[in-house]
Amino acid sequence: MIVVFSGFAGSFFWISFWLYLGAFVLFTVYAAVRKRPLGLAATCGFIAAFALHTAGLGARWIVTTHPPFSTMYEYALTMSWAVALSFLVVLARFRKMVLGVVISPLLVLVLVIASLLPKDASQQLMPALQSYWFYIHVTLAAVSEGAFVVAAGAGIVYLIRGGRREERSFLPSRDLLEEIISRALRIGYPLFTIGALFAGAIWAQYAWGAFWSWDPKETGSLVLWLYYTLLLHQNARGKWRGKTLAAMSIVGLFIAVVSFLGNLFFGGMHAYV
Repeated sequence: MIVVFSGFAGSFFWISFWLYLGAFVLFTVYAAVRKRPLGLAATCGFIAAFALHTAGLGARWIVTTHPPFSTMYEYALTMSWAVALSFLVVLARFRKMVLGVVISPLLVLVLVIASLLPKDASQQLMPALQSYWFYIHVTLAAVSEGAFVVAAGAGIVYLIRGGRREERSFLPSRDLLEEIISRALRIGYPLFTIGALFAGAIWAQYAWGAFWSWDPKETGSLVLWLYYTLLLHQNARGKWRGKTLAAMSIVGLFIAVVSFLGNLFFGGMHAYV
């Protein structure tokens, strides 16, 4: 039975990857020709990919008997799922399918990175990971970074849009894009604060006997949190708005990627995740 579910999980992820990629192609064609049926087809393909992605995570959970958070591969799958969920929420709220042109390739990129990581499924968690604080830590970190990816995607669209007149542009208005960026950041930031920092520190105390140890991934998370703190502070003061906010959201995504991959190069206590 375990082998069957393991095979299901791999198949679900593989098919969902190609559906996400197909949705990206359709979103791109939709943006080029502006035919609504293409946008609806892309959206349906994306939703189907998300459903299979969810099923794959569920099958992986059954195989390993624990939530799919214990390795970098599983975290990448969970984070990409959070990106997809965030995009669908934005799509349901703002009805702007053209955002899929940017969000879907970022999602595909995360899945490509995941495909390059070790995929072994272990049913026995190492002692350091046997904590509810670990699950809280990883879940909230993944969801928050999913929101950061959506903010960066909207930032890319904002910069592509440039100074085109509102009534002549097929892309969402600058005001709407700025609202999407701001909302995504304001959702992601508190979740990252609670999950990556506070829950992470409590888990570190439980697992290693110290709240903070300047581990490379801990340091990267702190840098990312300080960056978004500065970004939101400046935005609240009315200083970093519009094009600057869009550009800074993209820089934030770059910092998040470096933080995620840092332990591959620098080791540390997070080397197994």
